[in-house]
Order: sequence, then C-alpha cells, then structure tokens
Amino acid sequence: MSALLFLLLAAVARAVLTRLLYCYLWVPLGLQRRFRRQGILGPLRRLLSGNAPEFRAMLEAARSAPALAPSHHAAWAARYGRPFVYWFGTRPRLVVSDPEVVKAVMMADTSGAFDKSGSGGLSGEKWARHRRVIAPAFYMERVKAWIPEIAASTSSMLDRWEDQCESRTEFEVDVYEGFHTLSADVISRVAFGSSYKEGNRIFQLQEEQMKLVALAMRTVYVPGFSYFVPTKKNVRRWSLNLELHSSLRKLIEINGRKCEDAKNLLGLMLSASKTESELRMGIEEIIDECKALYFAGKETTALLLTWASLLLAQNQEWQDRARDEVLQVCGKLEQPNAENLSNLKIVHMVLKETLRLYPSAVVVNRTATRDVKLGELDIPAGTQLEFPIIDVHHDIDVWGTDADKFNPSRFADDRRYRLGAYFPFSLGPSICVGKNLAMVEAKVALAMILQRFAFVLSPSYVHAPVLMLNLRPQYGAQILVHKI
Repeated sequence: MSALLFLLLAAVARAVLTRLLYCYLWVPLGLQRRFRRQGILGPLRRLLSGNAPEFRAMLEAARSAPALAPSHHAAWAARYGRPFVYWFGTRPRLVVSDPEVVKAVMMADTSGAFDKSGSGGLSGEKWARHRRVIAPAFYMERVKAWIPEIAASTSSMLDRWEDQCESRTEFEVDVYEGFHTLSADVISRVAFGSSYKEGNRIFQLQEEQMKLVALAMRTVYVPGFSYFVPTKKNVRRWSLNLELHSSLRKLIEINGRKCEDAKNLLGLMLSASKTESELRMGIEEIIDECKALYFAGKETTALLLTWASLLLAQNQEWQDRARDEVLQVCGKLEQPNAENLSNLKIVHMVLKETLRLYPSAVVVNRTATRDVKLGELDIPAGTQLEFPIIDVHHDIDVWGTDADKFNPSRFADDRRYRLGAYFPFSLGPSICVGKNLAMVEAKVALAMILQRFAFVLSPSYVHAPVLMLNLRPQYGAQILVHKI
C-alpha cells in the first residue's frame, strides 16, 4: 500500500511540476521568441515574478526623483525602444505608443478581439447595458442644467478664499485639497442627490482603497490571492470594501426617491432596477457603478483643476489672456452659464493642454482575447496591450520639439493632432462617460477663480508629480492668491 501511495504521490508531483514548467517556462519562452521575431525586446524575465520587482523599483525611483511628467517605464523605453514587452509573472504586457495602433484598438475594433476587463472594468454585454443606462445622465444638455449647482459650490469655495483676504493681501492655498472638496461636493449633488458632507466617508474609504490598489499593482499577480489569502493588507481591503458597500447602500436608501424624481445618475440606475427590460440593473450592480463614478467624478476634475492652476500660476501671460476672456464674456460679477460657456475658448484650450501634459489617467489597457494581427504587430492571445497616455501626449514626433512645454495654442484648431495621439478620457465607444461633466465643471470653476483672483506659485510648492492610479502632486499644490 505504501509503495502504491508513493507512486501515486510521485505521479501527482510529476504532473504538478510539468504543469508549472509548462505555465512558467515553456509558454513564456514561446511568447518571448514570438516577440523577438518581430524585433520586440524587453527586460529579462524572472521565472516566477516576471519584471514586477524592477517595475516596483522604477515607481519608487520616480517617486523620489520626480520628473516633469513621469513615465513609469521610461528607462525600459529608452533601452529597448517601442514597442517593448515586460512581464507580470507569466503575463506579457506590450507597451505601444503608436497613435495608429491606439486608434485601431480603441476606435476601430468591433470584433471583440480586445477586452477592457483586463484593466479592471466591465466588458462585453454587461458593460454595454450599464453604459446605456448611465450615459443619458451625462448628455451635454443635462450637464448644462447642472451649471448653477456647479457655480454655487464653486462660489462657496471662493467665498472662503475671500474670508482669508480680509487680514492680508496675499495668502497660500493648497488647491489640491480645495479642488477635491469642490469636485466631491459637485459629483455628490448632481449625480447622487447628496452632498460632500454625506459622501465624505465614502471618499475617505476610496482614498485608502486607492493606496492599497496602487501597492497591489506593483506586485506579482497571483490568481485569487487578493480574495482568499488573509494578509494584513487583504484583510484591510476586505474591511474597506464592506464599509464602502454599506455606506453606498445607505446613501441609496436615503436619496433614492429624490433622485428618481430628479432623473439624475442614481435616479436613472434605480429606475433601471425596476424595469423588466434588458436594461434592468440589480442593486449590487448599482452599488458597483456608484463606487466607480464617485471615485472618477471626484479625482478627474480635481486633478484637472489642480494642474491647470499650477500651470497658469507658472505662465502669467496665459493666465492674463484667460482672465481677459472671462471678463469679456461674463463680466466681473456674472457667473458662467450655459449660454456663454462655449465662448470661453481660451479657457477651453488651457484645460485641453493641461490634460495633455498631466492626464488624470496615465495608461489605458486592453487584453487580446485571441491572436491578432495589427499592422506589423503579431499579438498573441492573452497579451495585455498597455497604451501609456502620458508618453503619447509628450511624443515630440506628434507634438513637436516643445512637447514638454505648456502651449494652449496647440488646441486653437483640434484638427492639428492625429486621432490616437490625444486621449485623456480614452477613445471610441469606451470614452469616459463623465467627460462632459468634468470639462464643464472645470471650465466653470476656473472661470470663476479668474474673475475674482490672481495667483502665482508659492515658494513652498515642490514640483513632484507622482504616479498612483492617477497623476497627482506628491506634496500638494500650493499657490499664492490675491483678490483682484
């Protein structure tokens, strides 16, 4: 019996070892050869971890020695050229910066060859169904109807700034903090019928979650690890998710009826939960969408306003030009409205150039669901394509030798750049559903700031953009403000 058991265990061990060698050695080696035949190189892959340790080291190096606009794998791009491939465990990541490839994947693919679920979102029919429910909440005409609420929230913030002017002619503001409070209040009010105060705990939970996710993204992917292994970070992640889930369910219960009557985002989702059509959404689906939209609605606009303010503080000529336009269009006292907002051309150019230099999202991912031929690229099934937005936006072949300089006049004519070369909100069918709200909110807020204040960089500001799930100022965004 013991001999039989020994033989059985030996057979199992041999099968496991064979499977491990196949998954961790044979398949990756085959893929590496396939990439090399195309001239696609990359860092040497470690057997179990791939390039996760080097990737993590580069992120830390970028954090300690920040650049103008950091790329999380600039050293690999300089050494191996583009495209190049690196590995997380056994999973290849192909980094592609060619606008034509970006356009082909994001705009033209209708065959299902590329799946967005590899980037952590929904995909396929479920994504399309959610999109059909949510999109009407962000149509431009509906967003324009929210301008008075956006202006009211902005006015409250600026009134607090004016209170600080009473005893001094100039004072310091960390706009990174202030704009997060502003955008959190706006998304709470217009999309969920609540307020920043009601949603504050949700934002706190999401901020901590983001830090844990950023840490997890730098480690080797092990299927099921984050769901089943009770490490200290995983336990904390589970706890945060449970509390966030509970907070959102409570908010939905409190504000649901009011939102249905107002036809805002939460109201549209709740109406969909009661229909018997193919658009029906369950409460768990609604909660998941609320998580995503609370986070994106706050972060995107807050970071856009933060970087725009810093750039205008550094570039006084453009600040003066934008202010002159606002005063001409709106006057000194009138708030921007749906009728005159489109006349703020320079403000619009400033915001678009800000998104080019400092996009809120720094990368878009898609996963090849099958072997795909894309131009000269032969992409194996399972490969994750990584489009580094920040690198494409700084490409001198597209934007010229001054690609790293702030020059809003690039966007005086949007036709000057190629489709696929500029995608701060993604592209094609999966373009950010909240793009209209982000741009309108940022335009209203920036115009109202320029009406009432002038500003320069504070001596305490340290330029240190850092990559987490987005691009944020590591030590805050301090400017010196005075009333005009």
